[in-house]
Amino acid sequence: MHWIFIINGREDKRFIDDDLLPQLAESEIDYEVYHTQGDGDATRFVRIYCDFHPGDEVCFVACGGNGTLSEVAAGIVGTENKSVAMLAYGATSSFSCYFPGRNFRSVKDLVEGETMKSDIIKCNNEYSINVANFGFDSMCGYYGDMYIKEGKSKPYFRGTLRALLFNRVNNFRIIVDGERMSRGLTMMCAIANSQYYGEFYKCAPNAKIDDGYFDVIVARFCPLIVFLILFNKFKTGEYVNSRFARLVFKFRKARHVEASSRNLIYLLVDGETVAARHFSIDLLDKAVTLRIPRPAQG
Repeated sequence: MHWIFIINGREDKRFIDDDLLPQLAESEIDYEVYHTQGDGDATRFVRIYCDFHPGDEVCFVACGGNGTLSEVAAGIVGTENKSVAMLAYGATSSFSCYFPGRNFRSVKDLVEGETMKSDIIKCNNEYSINVANFGFDSMCGYYGDMYIKEGKSKPYFRGTLRALLFNRVNNFRIIVDGERMSRGLTMMCAIANSQYYGEFYKCAPNAKIDDGYFDVIVARFCPLIVFLILFNKFKTGEYVNSRFARLVFKFRKARHVEASSRNLIYLLVDGETVAARHFSIDLLDKAVTLRIPRPAQG
């Protein structure tokens, strides 16, 4: 097995080397390290490597957040003998919350871990292994990333406040497996392969990464006071069992979503923003091999 550790190359991610490289030096694995050069570079690198080494058994380890993981996972779709893993160093590494009791910062635990097949979401030409979302919640992430780049404190708290003021009212047409799911004004929509997104919001508590479906959550527009009452239930995932919350939230399992609007839709694909007026979103069943760390000892 050859290991390739793909590190988010942004200037603010230099701390990853300080934690990761000493672990690699102590390990006995066959490895190399690659630092990404910008958005989309991880996918390009992985695809080119796979083209030149089709028969080699390789694990590509995404060292960053959800966005880095999805870029790397996108590169191995349709390949043989290739797997993807995550070391959670991102501002949002919520995909790792799907696997409680495992250390996503330990090279040793990862090497001694196990593999499983995982579904992945395709959004036009982009891929999401975690959650794709648009509307109010995507703008929270969009603004939060903007504030991180500006060096602001509490970036996602600031982003949420801004989205509350300006992005709760949207007019989307959302077709789920051939049936229209949105009626009237819509606040947000999440398409979840996994359960958590953002700063560990449990948006899809019933989602499974290997069941052949993603969970679709649509929230109708509601008064601010109603949203604030429901906010904590949404954050913890308790909203799915609340009769009151069901007046606002609709959810179902599906394999295909068509989303369109007269205005641009800012789709957040595992933390990376893609803008278009129409998105065709599909579930690719068990399209990637995922390596996860061993359970914590003791």
